[in-house]
Amino acid sequence: MIEIVRTNASNSDFLKLVRSLDIELQLRDGAEHEFFAQFNGLEGVKYAVVAYKNGKAVGCGAIKAYDDQTMEIKRMFVAPDERGKGVASAILKNLEAWTKELHFHKCILETGVKMPEAIALYTKNQYDLIPNFGQYAGVDSSVCFLKKI
Repeated sequence: MIEIVRTNASNSDFLKLVRSLDIELQLRDGAEHEFFAQFNGLEGVKYAVVAYKNGKAVGCGAIKAYDDQTMEIKRMFVAPDERGKGVASAILKNLEAWTKELHFHKCILETGVKMPEAIALYTKNQYDLIPNFGQYAGVDSSVCFLKKI
């Protein structure tokens, strides 16, 4: 069974998972990693979740206010050996519920074309493809999504 714990960006399990995410992103993004890394800092991230399975931290995600109506989903990660088991969808659903509780009405996110698993996750969870927003506008390797909550 998966337990989702709400926390913040200073949680040690969250930080450990984010380090693993950053290592994977560096491998997948290659030369573009430094460009994307500048947008993945944890400053301003007040709302984070950690997924636990049998007491072990196996996944994480966070939300960050983008504007007064919209939360941006950030730092989604599931340990490779736990992928395909519903952990990411459970994290996403919790982040969406938290967004609604905080009186925001939309979630947006950016992922990369080199992340087909992430694209499939967001599509499966009823996220709609949108034009790239903010700093991702005009970036061919970015894919952006929106879901009204």
